[in-house]
Amino acid sequence: MPNMHKLKVRKSRIHGKGVYAVERIPAGEKIGTYHGTVTEEDSTYVLWVTDESGREYGIHGETDLKFLNHSGSPNAEFDGEDLYALVDIRPGDEITFHYGEDFAEWLRQEMDSE
Repeated sequence: MPNMHKLKVRKSRIHGKGVYAVERIPAGEKIGTYHGTVTEEDSTYVLWVTDESGREYGIHGETDLKFLNHSGSPNAEFDGEDLYALVDIRPGDEITFHYGEDFAEWLRQEMDSE
């Protein structure tokens, strides 16, 4: 798994556990691949991917990347199952990605109801 040595899981200010950079990760660099079991069921730690033919499938995460948290201003993004740095990520920064518009809308509704 390329570059997985640059990550550490620890308590997050965003939610629960998060994934943090141990070393600088330059913009554009592959951070890692989301490994796990292919599933049709949605649950915690499932990353939904659309393949080149347009087929959508879930991967139930089995590595540290399953602890990635959502951000409206992420510093990483997935291209398929591979995670890439959008910007230079400094040591100690939490690595985040945007979970998608459905999640963002759900989150807005949850925040509005408080």
